[in-house]
Amino acid sequence: MTYCVGILVREGLVMIADTRTNAGLDNIATFRKLHLFEKPGDRVIAIATAGNLAVSQSVLNLLNEGIKNPETGEIETIYSIPSMFKVAQFIGRAIREVYRIHGKSMEQQAASFDVTMLLGGQVKGGRLRLFMIYSAGNFIEATSDTPYLQIGEHKYGKPILDRAVTSETSLQEALKLGLVSMDSTIRSNLGVGMPVDVVTIRRDAIEIDVSHRIDRNDEYFLDLRERWSAALRAAHQAIPAPPYGKD
Repeated sequence: MTYCVGILVREGLVMIADTRTNAGLDNIATFRKLHLFEKPGDRVIAIATAGNLAVSQSVLNLLNEGIKNPETGEIETIYSIPSMFKVAQFIGRAIREVYRIHGKSMEQQAASFDVTMLLGGQVKGGRLRLFMIYSAGNFIEATSDTPYLQIGEHKYGKPILDRAVTSETSLQEALKLGLVSMDSTIRSNLGVGMPVDVVTIRRDAIEIDVSHRIDRNDEYFLDLRERWSAALRAAHQAIPAPPYGKD
């Protein structure tokens, strides 16, 4: 299990991912799930992955090494695709190519071909965009009405984002709310765990703004966790008791 979130606001983009993977209760490991592809001034792209680790790693390798364009015969990589929309299409092609090579044999072994990706970033000349790409290679895009997308174990962090995030939320507030949603997920699901990787990208900067790994001893995250817990306790205590039954 995993939890990854992307939040697209007027000032820029926040992407956050945990690092826990498991194949049973006694086989837990740490793998980076938030991957960066950057050529400052030309493109800045972040990809978060959820699902089968072998599938996601194969897809990421194809993005780096390239896939032959059936129309031109040229090898295309994530660094040569001219727009974010076409990058989303390119990742879809890579997923389908991995399925062509491994999908049937995985199904014969009762292994699920399961991969979902968040794609966020900006290519020079285009706009900052955020997509969610499914295992079939199709995708959806974040909009001003729905400025965030989640993959993995999303239900614990979703109520926080639903209540607080809009397209006009500041980049720093979006980061803070994303971290609160991550903390809520970590507290409620053992399949999601530290460290947590964070990336922010400012609109039209075409370079990474923040790239940071939060570990168990991160002072800000520990303070955020305690403040959020205290705020929740204070909020429910301030609400009048239900007027049903006897005191």
